[in-house]
Parts: sequence; C-alpha cells; structure tokens
Amino acid sequence: MNVEPTALPEVLRITPRVFYDDRGRFQELWNHERYAQAGLPVCFVQDNLSWSRPGVLRGLHFQNPAAQGKLVMVLSGAIFDVAVDVRIGSPTYGQWVGEHLSSENSLQLFIPQGFAHGFAVLGDQPALVAYKCTHPYRPDCERALVWNDADLAIAWPDEVVEPILNPKDRAASTLRQLERSPGALPQYDASPVRQVRSA
Repeated sequence: MNVEPTALPEVLRITPRVFYDDRGRFQELWNHERYAQAGLPVCFVQDNLSWSRPGVLRGLHFQNPAAQGKLVMVLSGAIFDVAVDVRIGSPTYGQWVGEHLSSENSLQLFIPQGFAHGFAVLGDQPALVAYKCTHPYRPDCERALVWNDADLAIAWPDEVVEPILNPKDRAASTLRQLERSPGALPQYDASPVRQVRSA
C-alpha cells in the first residue's frame, strides 16, 4: 500500500493494494502489521458503519476530550471526505483538506486526533462508509462544527448546496463560536509528527 500526506501533513491518504482477477477484486481493509510498519496507529478500539442517502452530509464532528483518530473508507458509493484542524495553537489551525473517497478508487483517509471530520455523499447512490476509531464514542464529549462555516470556506463539490442534515449538525457552531466556549476545542501537542512510509 502507499501512504502519503495530504495538504495537511498529519492527515494521510492511503492507497491499498487491490488484486484483480476474473472473479473480481480483493483487498485488505486494515492489517495491524502493515499499518504499523507504515507508521500508522494500530490502536483502534471501535469500528463504525454508516449508510447515507444521496444528498446527505454528516459532520463536522470531533470529540474533546476523548479525541478520536479515524481511518475512513468507503465500501459502496462515493463521498467527499473533509478534515479540519481544530487544535488551538496548531500551525494549521482552521485549515481543511478534502478527498474524494469511493468504492471504486478504494482510497482511505487517516484523520488524527484533534481534527473535525465530516463527509457529503456524492452522486445518486447511497454511500456505505466504514471507519475505525482510536477512542470509543463519548456522547458527553461530542462537538460539532458547522459544515458551511464562512471562515473555513470549505470547497465542497458543486452538488453540495442544500445537503440533508440532522438537527444537531444544522445547529452546529462556527469555529469562532467554539473558540469562545471554554474547553470546546483541543490544544495542539507539538510532539514530533510520526514518520510514514509505504508498506
């Protein structure tokens, strides 16, 4: 597999090896040893699976405390997957990166702790999205950043105009509002960034 940094270096784009033959194709979704060799976290404790209709947007979500790192992959359909650095003091605070993930391209995105995450379903088919988490879901720690925060200026695909949102995401806060809420945002840890390599 190939592991490479995105425009936000701590967010990683992963291209797994896919094997094709007359029957179809085969790939590993996650392999403890291979991901460890590539410098990726292997301490996942929870697997989530979401099925979303066309036009749905989920996010942008993060936990503080009990921050979650996530390994995101699409089993069916296509999404535009977004990560936003919400760590106060980070050199990339308030910056975002987006990737097109689909069952066709098999790409995965690793989103570290301290980043808000969300995605929009693309096309006219539902999306089945799986993601592994480094910390269990804690509803008491869940935070939401509004998807269309003008200061973030996320360049969602043109088809994402009036997405289907749940009430909590529709009422989510802007980053500036979260800054004014004590304890809402995580602090940046300046520990050395892990070294990643293809495996």
